[in-house]
Amino acid sequence: MEATSRTPPTHRFTPDRRMIDRPNDALTLTLPDGSTRTVPYGTLPRDVVASIGAGLLRAALAVEVNGTVQDLVTPLRTGGTFRVLTERDAKALDVLRHSAAHVLATAVRRLRPQAKIGFGPAIEDGFYYDFEVDEPFTPEDLAAFEAEMRKVVAEKYPFVREEVNRQEAERRFVDDPLKLERLAELGDDEIISVYTDGPFVDLCRGPHVPDTSRIKHFKLMHTAPAYWRGDERRQQLQRIYGTAWFTKEELDAYLHRLEEARRRDHRVLGKELDLFSTDQRVGAGLILWHPRGAIVRNEIETFERELILRHGYELVYTPHVVNEKLFEISGHLVNFAENMFGPIEVEGTNYRPKPMNCPGHICIYQSHQRSYRDLPLRFAEFGTVYRYERSGVLHGMLRVRGFTQDDAHVFCTPEQVPEEIARLLELVDEMLTVFGYPYTIELSTRPENALGTPEVWERAERTLAQVLEARGQAYTIDAGGGAFYGPKLDFKLIDAIGRKWQGPTVQLDFNLPERFGLEYIGADNAAHRPVMLHRVLVGSMERFVGGLIEHYAGAFPLWLAPEQLRVIPITDEVRDAAAAVAARAKEAGLRVLLDDRAQTLNYRIAEAERLKTPYMAVIGKREVEAGTVALREHRLGRTQKPQILGVDELLARLTHEVATRALPGAHGPAAGSGAQAAAD
Repeated sequence: MEATSRTPPTHRFTPDRRMIDRPNDALTLTLPDGSTRTVPYGTLPRDVVASIGAGLLRAALAVEVNGTVQDLVTPLRTGGTFRVLTERDAKALDVLRHSAAHVLATAVRRLRPQAKIGFGPAIEDGFYYDFEVDEPFTPEDLAAFEAEMRKVVAEKYPFVREEVNRQEAERRFVDDPLKLERLAELGDDEIISVYTDGPFVDLCRGPHVPDTSRIKHFKLMHTAPAYWRGDERRQQLQRIYGTAWFTKEELDAYLHRLEEARRRDHRVLGKELDLFSTDQRVGAGLILWHPRGAIVRNEIETFERELILRHGYELVYTPHVVNEKLFEISGHLVNFAENMFGPIEVEGTNYRPKPMNCPGHICIYQSHQRSYRDLPLRFAEFGTVYRYERSGVLHGMLRVRGFTQDDAHVFCTPEQVPEEIARLLELVDEMLTVFGYPYTIELSTRPENALGTPEVWERAERTLAQVLEARGQAYTIDAGGGAFYGPKLDFKLIDAIGRKWQGPTVQLDFNLPERFGLEYIGADNAAHRPVMLHRVLVGSMERFVGGLIEHYAGAFPLWLAPEQLRVIPITDEVRDAAAAVAARAKEAGLRVLLDDRAQTLNYRIAEAERLKTPYMAVIGKREVEAGTVALREHRLGRTQKPQILGVDELLARLTHEVATRALPGAHGPAAGSGAQAAAD
């Protein structure tokens, strides 16, 4: 296609029945200040914006109509609220990134005309575009594509939108089988639109920014293989990932976060700190916990076990493999089978490794009759579950096939639900505060494969919302994000560099009690149906620990550190004194290592630093004579001046820090004031 002229963006379409049937319809638009505009059906948003002000039109990137974002050249087909999006609006960022994906495709087709084009959406923090090519792209290719993108930006091509019929669309994309496949899926009543920027034309719904010059601050990140439509039975494409921002400062900050994330990569740190590994002989997505990693996990489990017992939970255990009929009742075989392993046939009966712990807890509840006086019952289990994840999505400890959930289920009367949810919110807050995580909450609502009636779901969603609002707790809605058996609250942990991680969940379930026929005898001596609450605090222990490694950059708080104190004698002459300090530290309950190897002092300090040991007690002749140690803290770095502490003071400080589960840098009793380095 010939390059379009560089005039303001336009919209072209051939009138069809959607337009002909409604030529006289008028649309009423309500602006943010409460004023209204009445415009003909099919008016372009850019004309409405122009009527408000020329300056606003120059700044406008898109509009939002009744909560839906569309660009300035997509005809208006509905009235309602009307808001202009500029660079200051977060919703405009996806429009920018989707447009950047098109600029990428434009650049690729210029340099690789034979590349077949797939999809190019905006994603969190960036965008990607899929291409079908004979050879994988190289880093040199990406550099060339990025340079070509800058040329496309400089040429200031408008994004021109056209509405075409199916025959015209097929003609446009006759050489792009991926687009033809997508075109064939569109219904007869769907509007088919294409966008052109310069020489590039794409089958696309939009929205896009007005022209390519708006895309100034971007970078191509990397390329990766990706199956067409995410189906591993289909052809493999080459996916190019990029990022785009409105300002250079935002782009630089994002690239800095990425560099910091690489430094914190739990897979790298897990190997360096000897915490965990995987082995193909064991199987992909199955974690081997090393002794040092097992200490971290055990400390978390011990803390949580004490916490939930204090909150009224009872511990239970259920089998790893169960009869699959249990999952027929629960609905997992219908709604979750593709994520389950098995079946395993045993004596003519099919068994499955459990993907969830809830059916087992239900069986414990049903093991004998329950009374309203027994409720609420709170069953908790550190239960290992198994779920099939495709190999392409496995990622260290963060996405695995076997993991341990700190799972619990609360069985209660309908009247007890609000109080139990409030108790769970308090429990989650107490848990996350210990690890130093701020968090946000999402209320996830009814998905497409939901069990139960809309009325039941609406009641459950309303109950969760009311409890949050009564506590003054802010939350957002994740529409359609609920589990198939009930809505849930998802807690998103915010780590040290601002990333969000999936954390605790609280799920309200009216459906499984119905499917399993759960009952309790009420005060009226009649049978009633209980309500079931599902909850996890850390969620997957593997994912939580992997996230903690990155959150702390491997430098755990003292109570979690695999090795809490390393005692380092400077010479053999003071070895016995150092051994005595190490012995006292062990008696005080600390995890301590005496490093008396025949290596230089600097070498031994460097190794302790590499392993991110929180404290090093260096002992020379002067320290022995004074009954002190020269204390070094990992968090203060190699250039620090050690603090001189008495042994009693050292042990009091460290044991207090462990007992209070203090975060790094939050010490208990004041440290000694001496700043003299070990001199021997």
